[in-house]
Amino acid sequence: MEANSETNSEINALGYIGIQSQRLEDWTGFATSLLGMQPVDRGGGTRAFRMDDRKQRLVVSDREGDNAAFFGWEVADAAALERLAARLERHGTAVRRGTRQLADERHVADLIGFRDPAGNPLEVFYGPAIANTPFAPARPISGFKTGPLGMGHVVLHVEDVDPLLPFYRDLLGFKVSDYGLTPYKLYFFHVNGRHHSFAMVGSGRRGLHHFMVELYSLDDVGQGYDLAQLDEGRIAYTLGRHTNDFVTSFYATTPSGFFVEYGWGGRVIDPATWQPHETFDGPSFWGHDRLYMEPESRARLRDMRLSAAARGVRAPMPDCPWLDAVTGRGEFVKRT
Repeated sequence: MEANSETNSEINALGYIGIQSQRLEDWTGFATSLLGMQPVDRGGGTRAFRMDDRKQRLVVSDREGDNAAFFGWEVADAAALERLAARLERHGTAVRRGTRQLADERHVADLIGFRDPAGNPLEVFYGPAIANTPFAPARPISGFKTGPLGMGHVVLHVEDVDPLLPFYRDLLGFKVSDYGLTPYKLYFFHVNGRHHSFAMVGSGRRGLHHFMVELYSLDDVGQGYDLAQLDEGRIAYTLGRHTNDFVTSFYATTPSGFFVEYGWGGRVIDPATWQPHETFDGPSFWGHDRLYMEPESRARLRDMRLSAAARGVRAPMPDCPWLDAVTGRGEFVKRT
């Protein structure tokens, strides 16, 4: 499958995530006390959580598996949904039309469901329902950075990237932000100005690696880090900063065993001018020590961070005329 004019993406954001887990009470405590999400009153075997003005962003259902139950991707309207459904069907992907009951459960106007070539469950929807009360976080935080950037991002373990790349890039229209090829293939994709809303890592495994939520304040992340350290084994990655999206974050182990990245300061790109490229500096400028890994793997990643530091690799400094004048940085930039 090759990219062509029909693959301009209708998808514009990650709208919601569904998790299947029988650890509902553990998830409720994790999502509220640590992440600061607002619980939504949903009876039976479902727990739902708000992050902003929408009625729900995260849904946890009482089912075996401890993995992703669905990923909800957003389009602008009914026409965009129909165009995408027709394109998927033309290329041999079975599409399930959402029932009225399912749309009501998801709090959307309409949706479709399908699976990627690896079997991951995807949904695409339009018309998210807006709550009639303001967002009330479960602990004092400044709020989550969502809006047109969507809920955050998701990263999947996949057995092999190559069969999935044409599906996400050429059929769904996700745009490659950057990629790494060693020691395994890792691709990042954007659907709006967020550096990436989706990524997949060819780890030889299957399942959800993590999802990321972004806060408006670095202090929210730091205070969450303090809280996470009170719970033995909760920290999966120490506090650190990524090289590609510039997010400063830590990773917490969820009740289901995969991770949530809790971050601040994400890079916003211009999708119209962005050029995909291969990366070589490793995933982090500093920090993000993977505490769950074996010593050899941790040491390899640490050496990559130290190499980047020795070469002076860091995120670009923000434009500041006063700082340029004081440091002479502007003159340096002009001369070089």
